[in-house]
Amino acid sequence: MTVIRQQDFIDSIEDALQFISYYHPLDYVKAVEQAYLKEESQAAKDAMAQILINSRMSAEGHRPLCQDTGIVTCFVKIGMGVSWDNTDLTVQQMVDEGTRRAYTNPDNPLRASIVADPAGARTNTKDNTPAVVHIDMVPGDQVEVMIAAKGGGSENKSKMVMLNPSDDIVEWVVKTLPTMGAGWCPPGMLGIGIGGTAEKASVLAKESLMDPVDIQELMERGPQTTDEKLRLEIFKRVNDLGIGAQGLGGLTTVVDVKIKSVPTHAASKPVAMIPNCAATRHAHFHLDGSGPAELKAPKLEEWPEVTWEVGANTRRVNLDKVTKEAIQDWKVGETVLLSGKMLTGRDAAHKRIQTMMENGEGLPDGVDLTNRFIYYVGPVDAVGDEVVGPAGPTTATRMDKFTDMMLEQTGLIGMIGKAERGPATVNSIAKHKAVYLMAVGGAAYLVSKAIKKSRVVAFEDLGMEAIYEFEVEDMPVTVAVDSTGANAHETGPAIWKARIEELDSELAK
Repeated sequence: MTVIRQQDFIDSIEDALQFISYYHPLDYVKAVEQAYLKEESQAAKDAMAQILINSRMSAEGHRPLCQDTGIVTCFVKIGMGVSWDNTDLTVQQMVDEGTRRAYTNPDNPLRASIVADPAGARTNTKDNTPAVVHIDMVPGDQVEVMIAAKGGGSENKSKMVMLNPSDDIVEWVVKTLPTMGAGWCPPGMLGIGIGGTAEKASVLAKESLMDPVDIQELMERGPQTTDEKLRLEIFKRVNDLGIGAQGLGGLTTVVDVKIKSVPTHAASKPVAMIPNCAATRHAHFHLDGSGPAELKAPKLEEWPEVTWEVGANTRRVNLDKVTKEAIQDWKVGETVLLSGKMLTGRDAAHKRIQTMMENGEGLPDGVDLTNRFIYYVGPVDAVGDEVVGPAGPTTATRMDKFTDMMLEQTGLIGMIGKAERGPATVNSIAKHKAVYLMAVGGAAYLVSKAIKKSRVVAFEDLGMEAIYEFEVEDMPVTVAVDSTGANAHETGPAIWKARIEELDSELAK
C-alpha cells in the first residue's frame, strides 16, 4: 500500500496552479503557431500573433497569461491501494489549501475571482476557494491529478442539450457554436461530453479538455472509433464557419475537438459542449509516495519567434483630447493605438453606477466620463515595480444591459472590451454615435505593458472590480463597432465563411 503525504499533495496543487498561470501547454502553443502560419485573415493573424507573444512573455516573466486566473477544476483519481499519512483533511480541503496558497503567492499573486452566496451577495472569498473537485476511486496505488484554471469568459459559453436518440450531434454543434459569440476567446478547443446523464455529460466535456492537442495526428492516421470520426467532422465543420480568432473572421476557430462518451439511457442522448479559451491552462501529474510532483518547465526556445508590428495606416489617438466628433470617422476593422487616460469598470461597478444614477446621486466622486473611454477589465494585482498586473479585457456582452444608460447619461463616448456586442447594444452605439473597441482576449500580460500609470478612483471595496484610472501608451485595439453601427463580429465571419466555401470548392475541382 502506497502512503501519500497530505503535504506533498497540497504542495503539488500549489505548484501546479502557479505553473499553469504562466506556462501554456506547449501542444497548444504549437497548434496556435500552425494556425498563425496558415491564416489568411490579417485581423485573425494579428490576434494570434499577440496571443503567442503574450504566451512567451508570461513564460519569461512568470506572470499570468490572462487577468482571469480562473476557477480551479481538479480531477483526482485515487488508487484503491493508496492511504494517507493523516486523515484530518478531506481531498476537497487539500485541493482548497493548495489553491489558497497558489492564489495568494506574493511573488505571483493570482486574481481571486470566486464569490460566495452566488444568488445573493456574491462576496469574494479572497483566495479563489473553493475549487471544483471531482474524485474517482480507481485501480492501482497512485494518485493521478488533472487540474485546470478555467476563465469565466469561456466557462460562461458552455452549452448542454438533451437530444433525441436520432438527432445529429454534429448539426447541434454547428448550429449552437455561432450563438456562443467570441467571449470564449478563440482559437481554442471544444470539449464535448456524450452520454450518461445531464451532469455526467458536462463532467465528461470538462475532463476531455485535459487531453493534449492531437487532432493533426488523428487526421494522419485516420479515425478508428465513432468518437474519433465525430472529432474530425466537428473540427472541419466548426472551422468552416469562418468565426476565426477573437471572432473577427478567419480560417481557424478551434485547434482541436475533444470527445469523451459513456453509455446512456435508450431514450436519451445528453450532450455537453465546453470551450477552452486562448488562455488554455491545465497540468497532469501523479503522486506515488516519493514526494511532491515535479513539473518540468518548458524551454523558452520552444516558443515561436513571432513579432507583431502595427501597420502604416494605424490611427494614433490621444485619449485626453479625443472628442465625440473625432471618433465619427473611425471605421470598423481599423487598428487604433490609444495613449492617455482611460477609466475601467466591469459588472459590479456598472451595477453600482446604475443604482446611483437611479437614486439621483450621479457618478461617484472623481469619476467624470464626459468624452471618456471605459475599459472592461479586472486586473491582477501588481508585483515588484509593475504598474499593474496582467490586465486583458473581459467579455463586453456582460455590460450590454448597462450600455444604453452609460451612453445616455454619463457622457461616455467609447468602450473597450473583448468579443461582440448584442444587437440592441450595437443599435445603441450607433444611436449615440459612440464606438466599441476590442482588445485581444488572452494577451493580458502584453496589454499590461502598455499601462504606464494606475490608480483606484472609486469603489475600492470591489477589489479587482473597482474603477481604476489607467494611463496608457500605444495600447493596441481594433474598432469592432463604429459610430454607424458597422460590426466586425458580423462582417468578418460572414466574409470568411464565404471565402472558406470558395477554397473548398477550388480544392474539390
